[in-house]
Amino acid sequence: MTETATAEPGAAARPAAVPTSSGPGIPRERLILALLLIGTAAAYCWNLTAGGWANEFYAAAVQSGTLSWKAFLFGSLDPGNIVTVDKTPLSLWPMELSGRIFGFSSASMLLPEVVLGVASVALLWATVRRVFGPAAGLLAGLVLALTPVAALMFRYNNPDAMLTFLIIAAAWAMTRALGDGRWRWLVLCGAFVGLGFLAKQLQVMLVVPGLALAYLVAGPPRLGKRIAQLCAAVAGLLVAAGWWVLIAQLWPADSRPYFGGSENNSILDLTVGYNGIQRLDTSGFGPRAGEPGITRLFGPELAGQITWLVPAALVLLVTGLVLRGRGSRTDSVRGALVLWGGWLVVSGLVFSFMNGTFHQYYTMTMAPAVAALVGGAGVLVWRARERGWVRAVLAVSVLLTVAMAWVTLSRTTDFVPWLRWVVLVAGIVAAVGLVVRTRAGIAAAVLAVLVGLAGPVSYTVDTLANSSDSGGFGGAGPQVPGTGWGPQGGHKGGDGPGSNAGGAQPANGAQPGNAAQPGKADKPADAAKPGRGHGGPGWGSGPSSQIVALLKSDAGRFTWAGSAVSSHGANSYQLAADVPVMSIGGFSGGDPAPTLAQFQQYVAQGRIHYFIAEEDRGPRHDADSEATKITTWVEQHYTPTTVDGTSVYDLTAPKR
Repeated sequence: MTETATAEPGAAARPAAVPTSSGPGIPRERLILALLLIGTAAAYCWNLTAGGWANEFYAAAVQSGTLSWKAFLFGSLDPGNIVTVDKTPLSLWPMELSGRIFGFSSASMLLPEVVLGVASVALLWATVRRVFGPAAGLLAGLVLALTPVAALMFRYNNPDAMLTFLIIAAAWAMTRALGDGRWRWLVLCGAFVGLGFLAKQLQVMLVVPGLALAYLVAGPPRLGKRIAQLCAAVAGLLVAAGWWVLIAQLWPADSRPYFGGSENNSILDLTVGYNGIQRLDTSGFGPRAGEPGITRLFGPELAGQITWLVPAALVLLVTGLVLRGRGSRTDSVRGALVLWGGWLVVSGLVFSFMNGTFHQYYTMTMAPAVAALVGGAGVLVWRARERGWVRAVLAVSVLLTVAMAWVTLSRTTDFVPWLRWVVLVAGIVAAVGLVVRTRAGIAAAVLAVLVGLAGPVSYTVDTLANSSDSGGFGGAGPQVPGTGWGPQGGHKGGDGPGSNAGGAQPANGAQPGNAAQPGKADKPADAAKPGRGHGGPGWGSGPSSQIVALLKSDAGRFTWAGSAVSSHGANSYQLAADVPVMSIGGFSGGDPAPTLAQFQQYVAQGRIHYFIAEEDRGPRHDADSEATKITTWVEQHYTPTTVDGTSVYDLTAPKR
């Protein structure tokens, strides 16, 4: 059975695509697929709740969304709807629905992320298989499942899991469009991109050039119709994303939360500014994983996350394009290569040169393209191995992978130190076996796959085994000495949502981890105390049990049982006490939400019980902010009580 399409009058006949099924081999393929998906689910669920609330910033929003539908709609940090997270809220919705159904806990929050991971592997298999065949689909799914940064973020509550699933879905729809040229696939592709915008705003646009170029190059209809269909895809994008943006823009500002991170309480400003230009800004805004430049992805901060197979993927991409060079314009195989290749190249270049905030886990969106090219282009090139130069290319791909693994593993010499030597020797044997035309070619190919996956597997296993050490500012695998990045070190002076693998205890009773967490600012890794992680008060300590008990007392009488400057001061208390705690100023304390006048009004109405004064009020807290004004006003009009070393103000008892 082959994928075919009816050409329009005057169009060249399309070459047959790679077979997508193999008759008697289908049951075996389905069995292997089932094992892959079950294995992925089991691996991603292993030790899942050891990281506690994961990223407390998003965990607090998930908790709020289980209590308030308005918080659900906008992504508010607390059920009282003062300020939102600094992203559009789609990625929170599955976790919030899970919390509403099963009760809010670490497990109910993170299991939807695992489901997205397994679904992404299955959808990538189906997409690659459609064009390149069963073996290619299975290999692509396996590579994605074992990519270290994917294994980290498909078990985490950042928006990247949802974004990755949606962009794979967009590629699936475009692949269908390349097969038959129907309008519905273009519209559906655009809709998936639009939903990706609602998950993480402009990062989804990195895949658009590859999608559009693939259809312009290889779409079945004539050029005019192809352009019209791409315009329909844009319309699908605008509808899928625009309904929520329209609600956000038209909803009266005084009855909804402030859009955290924006300059003027506008979702459009948040998109273009904080989550747009400032991410690319040459002013050096925010923390960065590695220095910008063409070698950034190969540096110590990022290589272990995503780059293991990137050199091989690029070589196989070029070789595949050469092999399909004489096919008709509508060759769907070449179209698929352009799609995945454009995705990888554009994403890689943007990540390499962006000079604003850049975290290791951003590279997760490259993983599907790398996996698709290794699986699809790899199998395509393998089928042409009768040619001597093709065998040489296969050998070069293996040697480049070996070199990448050697360099990456050599940066962490205390981490399975024997592995790089095994990869080196086995890789050379596999390369020689691929060049020499013998009956052992298949064995050499299998060995080459094992060599290529050895490094990613080691990093992935380390990530799964040390879930309490991994997080939003760190990365998968062992910490690379001297970089300041990694699961034990984090990034000092970070700016952006942090992680907590041990601050508040999950509601389901899972014990948070003991290790130091990524993302702690100005706190050395050895300063963390057992059971305490980033995101809590003071940036290095978890919530005081005495203050938690205080917040719970009479909490039902107040809209907010407590308040604190920035999410770093408020989120861990809200999660631990399971009561609303106002994050004054949003994530870092810099948002004008609430204003001093609003805060004074809430206090006068008896809606806030306590103000918790923290020594560290957030990285962007300054003398002119509303948070500073609120703090000064509270200190002038209320008497502090020291609770477990922290000043707490009872806002129902002003000074006389």
